[in-house]
Amino acid sequence: MAAAKGLEMARVAAVILAGGAGSRMGGADKGLLDYQGRPLIEWVLAALTPQVEEIVISANRNLDTYATYGQRVLPDTLPDYPGPLAGVLAAFDAVNADWLVVVPCDTPHLPADLALRLLGAAQLECVPLAVAADAARVHHSCFIVRTDQRDHLAAFLARGERAVRHWQAGLASTTVRFEAACFANVNQPGDLQP
Repeated sequence: MAAAKGLEMARVAAVILAGGAGSRMGGADKGLLDYQGRPLIEWVLAALTPQVEEIVISANRNLDTYATYGQRVLPDTLPDYPGPLAGVLAAFDAVNADWLVVVPCDTPHLPADLALRLLGAAQLECVPLAVAADAARVHHSCFIVRTDQRDHLAAFLARGERAVRHWQAGLASTTVRFEAACFANVNQPGDLQP
């Protein structure tokens, strides 16, 4: 109940990371690939919409198509496609929220309580970052972070750093355990099959 109350009091936004090159998918824009009858972006939007006040989509191509989903679409503000953290930085600059939930566009089965549980854990531990995990591994691309960490991220990127897990290692954090199936992602053409 404390976590639910905290979620009501905190302003929570989300960014869906759809700005990658899709190199393992033959250059396809992964968020727009069909998965069980609808594009991957629709699965992620359906999971997140009830959980947060605002959603933005980080994308670097097909901007008009992503815009048809009714959310703001944010291209990277940094040159040369420096990776998913550039999308997080663009979201930090765009949303009006205390916390930002970050998820990739290729994870269609996100848990319905992702934001609630990540936020609750971060607040309970008094840390600015909570990262999803399962029994076997940490899912560094699914996390919640306080938006006051924007300058920390900008400095990390300005040093030429790119790895999400390395940026996260510089922040006090906690992990939250979920079922592994929640984070099954689509990385190769064969993953699109049910």
